Order: sequence, then C-alpha cells, then structure tokens
Amino acid sequence: MHFIKWWKEVFLSISIVAIVFIIWDIIFTNIGVWGFNERYLTGINLVNLPIEEWLFFICIPYASIFTHYAIRYFLPWLVLSWKSARSITLILIITLSFVILFNTDKAYTLINYGLLLFVLLYIVITKNEVIRTFYISFLVILIPFFIVNGILTGSFIDEPVVWYNNYENLGIRLGTVPIEDIGYAFSLIISSIILIEKFKNEKKN
Repeated sequence: MHFIKWWKEVFLSISIVAIVFIIWDIIFTNIGVWGFNERYLTGINLVNLPIEEWLFFICIPYASIFTHYAIRYFLPWLVLSWKSARSITLILIITLSFVILFNTDKAYTLINYGLLLFVLLYIVITKNEVIRTFYISFLVILIPFFIVNGILTGSFIDEPVVWYNNYENLGIRLGTVPIEDIGYAFSLIISSIILIEKFKNEKKN
C-alpha cells in the first residue's frame, strides 16, 4: 500500500478535523449533552476532557482511514458507480433534512446531523469521488465501531464509560449505541479522507 509515504497528509488531515470535533466535544461536555464515567479513566484531563477522549480523535480516525485505504488497495473493484453513490447521498440528505427539521430542540441530533448534511451536500456539489468507495468501507468500519462503541456506552460492562443525555438526542439506540453516533463517525472519518485526497493531489501537482 505504501501508506506510510502519505503520513504527513494523513496526520495533518486528522488534526484539522480533530480541532473541530474537540471544540464541539468540550462544549457538549460542559453543557451536559454527554459525559464520562470517572471510574474508567486515568483522571488526567485537558480543557475538561479526559486524555482518553483526546487520543480518541487520533487513534480511531487513523485506524478507520487505514481500513478504508486497505479495502481500496486490496479490493479495487469494490466501488459504486457515481450514479448509485449520488442516489444514496441524496436519499440521506432528504432524510436528514426532515429529521433535523422536527428535532431542532435536541442538541446532539441537530449539530451532528447538521454537520453530516453539510458534508454530504459538499460531496454532491463537488462530485467528490471519495464517496464511491467510502460507503462500502464504512460498512466494514461499522463492525469494530459497534463493538468498541457498544462497550463504551455500556454493553457488557457494569456502567457506561460515556453517558448521553437522552433529552438531547432521538433516544433511539442500536444496542446501547445512540443512532446519532453513526453519523458522527461518518462525518469524522470521511472529512479526514476528503482532506487527505486534497493534500495528496496538491503534492502530486
């Protein structure tokens, strides 16, 4: 794969996206949209966030991005047509628009799906080719996502590591995972990949 030759582009992209998500994380933690169980933490905090949460925005995107590029490299034929990818994206845009419209009082739902809607609109407008492979790789990424996030939200353990205020989300959970977390992961990962491809193209040119 020679993935290592793009390490600057990868970590620059992850860092840029992480800044946005960390600011969002700090605000939501402070207003009680979600929080962390001290029982499972080292107790080291930076700007009101556990050190584990800071590391999340490096480790999880990197692992997910590596998975995406591995699938692209070893299964190059596994790609959607632009027409199919566009259709899926438009359906998601319409669905998200209605969900947001009727849930403006729920902070996590509103901001999370609002960001996802923005990302999807950007992809459609720019005809970004990343989406043709990302829909497929994201389905693979969701497997470890549900295992890890399930444990963090209370599956198989006495108490959740991360708790959510259900007044600020739809209250729909897949196991113990809020449904909004899927959109959160999607925006986090694909935003980094879009930037990586942008920086790679600039380097090549």
